[in-house]
Amino acid sequence: MNNSTLTVLPLGDREIVMTRVFEAPRALVFEALTNLALLKRWFGVFAGWSLAICEIDLRVGGAFRFVWRNPDGRTMSMRGVYREIIVPQQIVNTESIDGYPGAALTSTVLTEDGNRTTLKSTILYESQEIRDAVLKSGMARGAGASYDKLAELLASMPA
Repeated sequence: MNNSTLTVLPLGDREIVMTRVFEAPRALVFEALTNLALLKRWFGVFAGWSLAICEIDLRVGGAFRFVWRNPDGRTMSMRGVYREIIVPQQIVNTESIDGYPGAALTSTVLTEDGNRTTLKSTILYESQEIRDAVLKSGMARGAGASYDKLAELLASMPA
């Protein structure tokens, strides 16, 4: 079982850095980040929320779209475009979330050490105001819950 926790820290004026260690090989973590069937089992799926729409065109210039729905029917969505993909170590994409202006640029790097993988996502926002609003939104709690679900999923999968 993974006892790691997510760290979420501001960096500079416009960035957030999220880091989490998983007890799994990098290729498996990459697969869980990019495989539709696996994403539906962990990404934003907690506290009654489900991933109602999960679309990925995993190629440079390809788009993704996620829509979550809670039991009351409320929805939240995120979309973006892949800018760089280096299997199984890095994904760079734009990201737009309902309720927040503009798009962020996210770079996720997976570093393997033995059978452990460190996931580090650096998110660059268009302004300090947007970054600070995201930090105050409870994003860290939601991302932490998602990554806890990912850790459970990885622990259940054969390496």
